[in-house]
Amino acid sequence: MKIPKRKLFLLIIFAYVAFSLYAAYNVFFSTKVISRQHRVVKKETRAPSGGRDGGAAPFLAGDWNPWEDEQVEYNSDVIKKRDAFKQHLDRIDKNKPKSYRVQIWGKAAIGLYLWEHILEGPLNPTDKVAQWREGELQTGKIVFSFYTGPAVVQGHVPLEMNSLVLVLNGREQQKVSYSTRWLEHVHALVQSRTVSHVAVVLLGDEHCNNDWIGPYLKRNGGFVELLFVVYDSPWVNDKDVFQWPLGVATYRQFPMIRPNAQLITANRPHLCNFLGTVYKNSSRETLMQVLKQTGLDQECITTAREKWLPQETADSLRHYQTALAQSELTLCPVGINTECYRVYEACSYGSVPVVEDVQTPGTCAAGHSSPLRLLKAAGAPFIFISDWKELPAILERERGMSQEQRVDRRRRLLEWYAGFRQQMKERFTEVIEENFFKSG
Repeated sequence: MKIPKRKLFLLIIFAYVAFSLYAAYNVFFSTKVISRQHRVVKKETRAPSGGRDGGAAPFLAGDWNPWEDEQVEYNSDVIKKRDAFKQHLDRIDKNKPKSYRVQIWGKAAIGLYLWEHILEGPLNPTDKVAQWREGELQTGKIVFSFYTGPAVVQGHVPLEMNSLVLVLNGREQQKVSYSTRWLEHVHALVQSRTVSHVAVVLLGDEHCNNDWIGPYLKRNGGFVELLFVVYDSPWVNDKDVFQWPLGVATYRQFPMIRPNAQLITANRPHLCNFLGTVYKNSSRETLMQVLKQTGLDQECITTAREKWLPQETADSLRHYQTALAQSELTLCPVGINTECYRVYEACSYGSVPVVEDVQTPGTCAAGHSSPLRLLKAAGAPFIFISDWKELPAILERERGMSQEQRVDRRRRLLEWYAGFRQQMKERFTEVIEENFFKSG
């Protein structure tokens, strides 16, 4: 039967539309759509029943993943990048400077010299007579916390770290008893494992009789790993016992002096100064006699007293500081020990110390570099004499110096003293770091 062309054409159109709808249905609505993530079909581990060859499974389209190699390469690359980044972070962490924390309890006035003059740390409140003062600073890898004042008492200091530096006074028996109580308190903290490392900065006896602290040293079975002691103690070995500078008289409110142009270049009207106690039958009597007999007391500022006074008044402190600032030289006769606060206070003002270089009675170490071996080892630019009868010749040379020469010497002394304090700062920090944190 002949089909009309019109009906044939309509039949073809109908078939095309039907096929298109069927295809669209399969694409958008069929649940058997295979996405890229699911194209890889798990292979059968056994041949389906009825296979003609009895073993080989027929090839399925789902077994082939055209993106498989690309995916493997991508995953491998991501893993490599992650490993490389992790190694980079590990290197950063390994090379990153570690910081350690150390607490300092200042129970002697020399603690202020350590904190403000050597470490140059801040103190709050700034009121010097405050009951409680504290500060924090980082030097090198160590973060130091400092506590001082009458209100810093046993059992009431916030202990936030297990490394401790205790600053004590051992000059006289009353001070020794007080210091011993602090050491016993710290010993209890060590026994309870609250504290792991202990160092002591000690204002030692002026005759170097410090036997009372010996049993507390680790070398003798105690718990004190490091001792920084003032004066030329025979114990000093630069291993666990180190010599420490006396510094300025912070207990008499002597301040930290910041050098300025005026301090360096000003014309100083006096050749020398000596303000202090003149003990009977001491070399200080000889000094005063030399000054008076030669008329040099007219060119120097001198104020002598017969009895030592532990405290300064505001006026006496101001008078003393003025004398230092207006004198080319500061005369430093020996007292109970050759090392005295006056030496460091003169350096603060750029007034050259004239030091009586003689050994005093006691058990302090003797030798070619003693006394003042710490200062001598640092190259202190002082004038050392063995007898005050040498003073007139020294002052005669002073008169012949030009202002330019004096200014240059002043500058060099101030630079040396700043360098000496920096040297002590680095030494203190390095010794603690080496012994507290690297010994294991």
